[in-house]
Amino acid sequence: PKSPAGAIADIHLCKAFDDSLALEEIRNTCQAVTTEFENVSADSMDFLSKKIYVSPSAESVRIAQYRVLEKTFLKEAGLPVGPFEIIREDKDIPSQTSSIYPAILKVARFGYDGKGQARVATQKEAIEAFHKFSKQECVLEKMLPLDMEVSLVLARDQKGHIKTFNVSENIHTNGILDISIVPARSSQAINDLVDQLAKRVAESLNYVGVLGVEFFISEGKVFVNEIAPRPHNSGHYTIDATVTNQFEQQVRVLAGLPLGSARLHSSAVMVNLLGDVWTNSKTKEPHWDKAFK
Repeated sequence: PKSPAGAIADIHLCKAFDDSLALEEIRNTCQAVTTEFENVSADSMDFLSKKIYVSPSAESVRIAQYRVLEKTFLKEAGLPVGPFEIIREDKDIPSQTSSIYPAILKVARFGYDGKGQARVATQKEAIEAFHKFSKQECVLEKMLPLDMEVSLVLARDQKGHIKTFNVSENIHTNGILDISIVPARSSQAINDLVDQLAKRVAESLNYVGVLGVEFFISEGKVFVNEIAPRPHNSGHYTIDATVTNQFEQQVRVLAGLPLGSARLHSSAVMVNLLGDVWTNSKTKEPHWDKAFK
């Protein structure tokens, strides 16, 4: 009800993502549809695509929202990923002697910003965490020694043309993006490889739209961590620092227009502020001096 976009939209449908009447109204009202986050029903997007243009595709969203499919897709596409195991029951959890420990256990669906994740150093801890997650399907990922976490946002249009933004160096606090530095302070060789790998992800998916690809840099090697089929938090700096921002690129894709230049015209440091800095106090603005600490 308090959606910022809804406040200025001509039509605001405040319904569940799988509401059949709302979906039918969208099909009869809109010419093109996109999504702002990956946990929208892929089936709903598939339903819409039968009549109107939808980007990204339902299949891309289906892969990105299900960690098992995501990891399997990346591995089968020949992209570098860290060691992982799919956990569906206790017996799937590797023994104590496995080289996968220490590791992070992540729920296969709906985990984000550190939610639905647990660090585990032993088989016993992994079993306990699995039970804490109510034995939901999980992925157990080896914890890599990190030099840096980076991401790259790109846009790929309906004709397969790709524009990549600069590599962003990301610093997380409690599993949530805190600061992004652009351009990343990694070597040119690493940045070039990240750019190439992000393009390979998009092409392997036959992706159309704006895509965020997150990477681990570990002991000088690059590993794909996860994909986000949408404008990405680490790309918000593009509003002020690039010729064309990530949101305009998304509009251009939906409208069938040529992609704009992704050239960085100013270096940037972005602080990722979440809604919790707006308190329920009588003041209209946060205490900015505290928010930026």
